[in-house]
Amino acid sequence: MDISNLVNALPGAAAQGLIWGIMAIGVYITFRILDIADLSVDGTMCTGAAVCIILMQHGWSAPAAMFAAFGAGLLVGLMTGVFHTFMGIPAILAGILTQLGLWSINLKIMGKSNQAINVEKYDLAVSLRYIRNIEWYKNTIFVVAIFIVAIIALLYAFFGTELGCGIRATGCNPNMARAQGINTNFNKVLGLMLSNGLVALSSALLGQYQGFADINMGKGAIVIGLAAVIIGEAIFGKIFKNFALSLLAVAFGSVIYYIVIQFVLWLGIDPDLLKLLSALVVAVFLAIPYWKGRYFNRPKHIDKADVKKEA
Repeated sequence: MDISNLVNALPGAAAQGLIWGIMAIGVYITFRILDIADLSVDGTMCTGAAVCIILMQHGWSAPAAMFAAFGAGLLVGLMTGVFHTFMGIPAILAGILTQLGLWSINLKIMGKSNQAINVEKYDLAVSLRYIRNIEWYKNTIFVVAIFIVAIIALLYAFFGTELGCGIRATGCNPNMARAQGINTNFNKVLGLMLSNGLVALSSALLGQYQGFADINMGKGAIVIGLAAVIIGEAIFGKIFKNFALSLLAVAFGSVIYYIVIQFVLWLGIDPDLLKLLSALVVAVFLAIPYWKGRYFNRPKHIDKADVKKEA
């Protein structure tokens, strides 16, 4: 095991972690703000890349194609939201149904199971080749970092508005929100749309970064998103109290996740076990708050003699 191989792989892992960090912010909106487990993410993670790459192959610029991918993600979120609110389907099942339908839609968009895009023929916003030996303003890490800062700033401003506070209230206590005259169904749909739009935007960047869109590229995406959210909260939760910093912590969690994955690969562990490792990491971090409350924060024993003295 040569340590230089690990060091050389870290910039690529950081770039990929930042791209997935945008997706993790989308997962944060549904998982933490709306308190909904949206499983349509796995399908949306392919839809964004498929739309972006197909449009670029047809002459669209990278920014225009990414904007269209974001719009496609909004439509996916709308579909899930309609299933959940208008049709009364439980949120987790609505996400599964959307994910299932997206498999066929993604195949129709691409025309086959995968589509490639060549960095030498197309002007890509990000690419695996834009990591080293390139101007700093074209570096993938810098470009994606700018995306994340802009997204966090926009989300911070939006969730500070009356509509944004309504979405947060809907996730916190829907019954109380309805009692205050808030349309909770509308807020759920809007939150799902915003979440899936960000996931699709992340997917569009990922498709350009790796140079292709594949029908299977979204499998297990929700696990990566949850891992980023939970790792970010576990490490930075005590430090970052501000909402914007909480979103930044999620992006940092994604970067840490991919650096750890790169370290595991460097150790020579079988890559086939990575999904299992990811699932175990998420399970452990989800269990930590429960374990702390059950085994480490037990109420102090009150001596009866002390009670009598106080009386």
